[in-house]
Amino acid sequence: MSSTAGLPVQTAPNALFAACSRAGDAVEDTLAAETSQLPLWIPVAFGIGIAAYLVIPWNYQRLGAVAVMAMFVALAPVLRGAAARVAGWAGVLMLLGFGVAWARTTMVAAPRLERPAIVQLVGTVAAVELRTASGQVRLRIAPFDPALPSAVRVSVPDSTSAAIAQLRPGARVSVTARLAPPSGPVMPGGYDFARHAWFEQLGASGSALGNVSILAPAPPPTRFAARLAAIRADLTAHLKAKVPGVPGSFAAAFVTGDQGAIPKPVAQAMRDSGLAHLLSISGLHIAIVAAGTLWTLRKLLLLWPWLALRIPVRAIAASFAAVAAIGYTLLAGSDIPTVRACLATIIVLLGVIVGREALTLRMVAAAAFVILLFRPEALLSPSFQLSFAAVTGLVALYQSRFGAWLNTRQPYDGWFVRLARATLALVVTGLVAEAMLSATALYHFNRTGIYGVIANLVAIPLTSFVIMPLQVLALALDAVGLGAPAYWLLGHAYGWLIAWALEVAAWPGGVLRMPSMSVAAYMLLVGGGLWLCLWQGRMRLWAGVPVALGVMLAVTAQPPDLLVSADGHQVGIRIDDNGLARLRSRQASYAATNWQTASAADASIKLSHYSGARCRRYSCVVRVGTGAGAALVLVTTGDELPPRQDFASACADVDIVVSDLTLPPWCQPRRMRIDRATLARTHAMAIWLSKARTATVAAQIGDHPWLPVKH
Repeated sequence: MSSTAGLPVQTAPNALFAACSRAGDAVEDTLAAETSQLPLWIPVAFGIGIAAYLVIPWNYQRLGAVAVMAMFVALAPVLRGAAARVAGWAGVLMLLGFGVAWARTTMVAAPRLERPAIVQLVGTVAAVELRTASGQVRLRIAPFDPALPSAVRVSVPDSTSAAIAQLRPGARVSVTARLAPPSGPVMPGGYDFARHAWFEQLGASGSALGNVSILAPAPPPTRFAARLAAIRADLTAHLKAKVPGVPGSFAAAFVTGDQGAIPKPVAQAMRDSGLAHLLSISGLHIAIVAAGTLWTLRKLLLLWPWLALRIPVRAIAASFAAVAAIGYTLLAGSDIPTVRACLATIIVLLGVIVGREALTLRMVAAAAFVILLFRPEALLSPSFQLSFAAVTGLVALYQSRFGAWLNTRQPYDGWFVRLARATLALVVTGLVAEAMLSATALYHFNRTGIYGVIANLVAIPLTSFVIMPLQVLALALDAVGLGAPAYWLLGHAYGWLIAWALEVAAWPGGVLRMPSMSVAAYMLLVGGGLWLCLWQGRMRLWAGVPVALGVMLAVTAQPPDLLVSADGHQVGIRIDDNGLARLRSRQASYAATNWQTASAADASIKLSHYSGARCRRYSCVVRVGTGAGAALVLVTTGDELPPRQDFASACADVDIVVSDLTLPPWCQPRRMRIDRATLARTHAMAIWLSKARTATVAAQIGDHPWLPVKH
């Protein structure tokens, strides 16, 4: 070391060491200031490990992710202080999440159908799902034939058999059905039914080809789960009978969680108006039941002063409220949002019993960790993501200074100030909830409502103070045969809610639609949201960086130019004026409907009706894309290939050939050929011509067991 004017001059290595030391001190100071917030990241790190197993497609890539997680653990002894603890625990939790997801995937493995088949299905009904809005009943059946999977799902038209009303879990039935292995996504990045079926241990699904014959009626239920299912089915039917029409389907949805009878246009209006959360039994419903039980029982106990002075009235009322919340959760089917809400409610009530505040982000984190520990696959479900996004955002809001101000009543405030504060709180709550939910809604459903805040300003008070009390009153009076007036009022209240949803959904510009965003965009938005909600200091402002990047990627996402289904039978082509041309004529085709939604297309037409297509007896030729990336695409339309003398030259004159048949070797287009053999390896495909990019379902799922791919 040399000196100038008596001052030491640092060499480059020493300067770098000093800079690293200062950075380390800054990190240590930041983590020390956020010590109370660090436990909130436990389910986040655990979820990252789960996502690494479920999302990363190939085993060698997953092993690389495990190595990165292990590096965090290895870094812990090298670091010091809070940084060492954070790195070590983050690595351990990520590895634990990865291991739990792997163990769960292995444990639920069940036999699956290898190829489509028409079978005479004889077995025991395990579950019945009424979907009267679509004219179907879904049966989960355990077949007697050992050659079939242990569980299959069959859709039965509810008009084909008079025995539908007699179907109950435990009944022995016989039906001729067309079964197929659980299908994968209809496009890369789409909903993966095969993964859902794997964790539900569902080996095949299909549709009935005739009437269902009941060989033996269902015996009286003996197991608790069977008795509960029977009670739920009876109560659903009872509510639909007492409240006729669409309001009756809402009454059933609010009590038992059965949404199968809600007409699709009404269900879509509820989503577009931002009121769909009212149909899913979750936080609002459980809170109303628990709070109503707590308030009512506490008031009743306080009517007896001698007793009120000798027992902890508040604690006893809270205990019964917890029992009511658990009972409501079991009655509603124990779906993930309901379980999450029940866990949160129980924790809050425990806080009431011991005299401590429990409605905190730690409670939300604990509920998320418990659910993911037992059902790690829930992490990828829209219900889990929507539920926890909303709750996390709202709890973070009311733990902030601004939220505390909104929620604090000052003794010197007049009625006008209190009303203004309450109104502002409702508006801010709605805005935060919509902001937290929008990214997930756009990622999974490609649309979200714009006027949800306004809709909820009316719907939530209507639900909390009119519908739910009337629902409880009607059921209570029904026990003594006096429920008719309450049911009449309840039907009108649900009618008001439905009319309000239809009105808001019809407002101009009420729905924002976007093409499917990338996983990277969604991860940036979720990560930014968590960063904003879980930290307290100034470092939370850095959330703006990933959120801005995520928004930029989402709004610039382009739908694919060409889509091909897994069997090649359906082809979708992006056309001018934001439309989609489909190969087959069925407008309601599952693949075409999902493609139109994922592309945010305004309309869908048959390819032969598109003016830009030249269609003949066996094929159609259409120019796809614009500019330098445009391509001539030939799509076969018949059950057999055209004669070679015509087809060979047609293949050579186009860039891409798509067929659900096996193309001969002499069919050689300029860029790509997609036929039955290709699709057996790739499954569904999406092609962006301008980017020269091709995505496949096979590459998305990789070697995960729920959708075996031929290599």
